[in-house]
Amino acid sequence: MMSGREFFISRYQELGWKYEDVELKQAIRINSMNAEKASLLKRLESRGIKLEKIPFLEDGYWVCKSEFSVGATSEYLLGLYSIQEAAAQIPATLFTGLKDKTVLDACAAPGGKTVQLADLMKNTGAIIALDIEKRRLTALSNQLERCRVENTITYNLDARQVSRLDIKFDRILLDVPCSGNFATDKDWFKRRTITDVGRNAKLQREILTRATRVLKDDGEIVYSTCSLEPEENEFNIDWAVKNLNVQVEEVRCHGEKAPTSIFGKHLKGSIKNCRRIWPGRTQGFFVCKLKKVCA
Repeated sequence: MMSGREFFISRYQELGWKYEDVELKQAIRINSMNAEKASLLKRLESRGIKLEKIPFLEDGYWVCKSEFSVGATSEYLLGLYSIQEAAAQIPATLFTGLKDKTVLDACAAPGGKTVQLADLMKNTGAIIALDIEKRRLTALSNQLERCRVENTITYNLDARQVSRLDIKFDRILLDVPCSGNFATDKDWFKRRTITDVGRNAKLQREILTRATRVLKDDGEIVYSTCSLEPEENEFNIDWAVKNLNVQVEEVRCHGEKAPTSIFGKHLKGSIKNCRRIWPGRTQGFFVCKLKKVCA
């Protein structure tokens, strides 16, 4: 049967990771356009919130101790920081030269990465943030307002229809819908099958295809998922390299190099430039950066 705990765990072992139970740590990210880091850290410490610097992130901190929700402080409500999972803070940091750029956040809700992009851009340029579900745009809009984001326009639009906007983008973030992983869902092994994975992989390739059509010649795409399944990660990027006139750029970030030989399939050597993050203190994650191959 192509599902169940043992089926998926055996796949992870074949990929080089031995399954272990994980306990994720809550993380926050300081919004540097709204807050001075040292001052904010001192304020939070005075409230009894104990933080630990996340070593692979510039503005990320694990919440080690707090007697109340870190989403209920005045500092949070004022947009001085965001609650954002540690691995999820990585993709936006992989772009080069975001200031004054035109950026697409193709699957934006609930908005954590959109706010982070605006923060990295210092509210310059323009972000076009899309989501297919109208109700999710409410959460996105609330995030943008709370964090005083001024450079973002939201659209209730399927990312596969992005060409309707008639805009070419300098940078595109594709944090695509995916199968997720067991670290964030205790019932994941019961609910997921390899059929789900294949369906999501197909959707992701469709989004990738449409995104490359609206990317400027010198533009960059950052592709990420919180899936551990190679069909949604390495296989999709290998397919993109072979079919979409893009190349995988080397990135320096947390995680290990992605494998180039998986389940008997040999992938392009450049797939090693992708990063695979196995669950631990963070959730599982996959991320890579793509650039167009200019003729």
